Amino acid sequence: MLRVSEAGLDDALARISPEFINSPQFECLSLNQALACSVVLKIETMNPIRCFKGRGIETTLSRYSEQGNLRTLICASAGNLGLALAYCGARRVLKVIVYASQNASQVKINRMREMGAEVRLVAGDFELALSEARRFANERKLFLIEDSYELGTCEGAGTIGLELVKYPQQIDSLLVALGGGALASGLGCAFKARSSSTQVIGVQAIGAAAMAESWRCRKVVETESTDTIADGVAVRKPIQAVLDDLLIVMDDALTVSEESIKMGMRLLYEHVGLVVEPSAALGIAAVLENRERFTSQRVATVICGANVDLLQFNKLLKTY
Repeated sequence: MLRVSEAGLDDALARISPEFINSPQFECLSLNQALACSVVLKIETMNPIRCFKGRGIETTLSRYSEQGNLRTLICASAGNLGLALAYCGARRVLKVIVYASQNASQVKINRMREMGAEVRLVAGDFELALSEARRFANERKLFLIEDSYELGTCEGAGTIGLELVKYPQQIDSLLVALGGGALASGLGCAFKARSSSTQVIGVQAIGAAAMAESWRCRKVVETESTDTIADGVAVRKPIQAVLDDLLIVMDDALTVSEESIKMGMRLLYEHVGLVVEPSAALGIAAVLENRERFTSQRVATVICGANVDLLQFNKLLKTY
């Protein structure tokens, strides 16, 4: 049974702060020519936290505030979820504690702290940070927001789909960055409900392909480690409930190379003037590696994050 619902998406849309909704969606002629297909870009980086995560956090906090008093919020994050929680929590005068890997982006760690979050660094990867967050929240009986597992993070993200389905021309394929699955499950629900002919395709980095492999095998497949520049999707332990959703709303799962991700970042910069983090370029990378499949189609992809170190960005682009 699908956890995410069309009614839940509509409810989420009514709860989200104005700065996170009605984000730009458009095509760029020169990018279309470079990729030999029409590409609708949904820009989720023009907001105070430079990513799409505010939609899900706003939805979650609004729903839980109706049930009782929230005082302290806990999460584990590679950066963007923590930024959303820090921003939205500060507006509600809530204490926010974020557990993150000591290897997380320093830019994201600094921004979380600037927004008022207490950031606790854990020796190890994201999964170990999540384990510590769960332990601490359980011990103190505090509210833990677990991305993708928490329904509000999925239905909040799904409001992006409610906006995209209103695009004037029919979208043939939707290419969605795939990590924990909140974005893919939410958008997948929206398109299956309101544009059922659109193919919903998750895209993961080949060095962090646990969810893509799980979708293909129809069961949870864990990996021992991840190895990708796309830190926002570097998940190695998929959540069963989220996988169950994706098996219903997602039509395919692709993996792409690091080289294609870098080229996708470069194309978005050269043609659209966008500085994006690697996870945001996964959809473009998928087109680059599957040109014959997408030729002459109209595809859409969500530019999901722009919290990137400019030195790293320049270094990655200099490889081409």
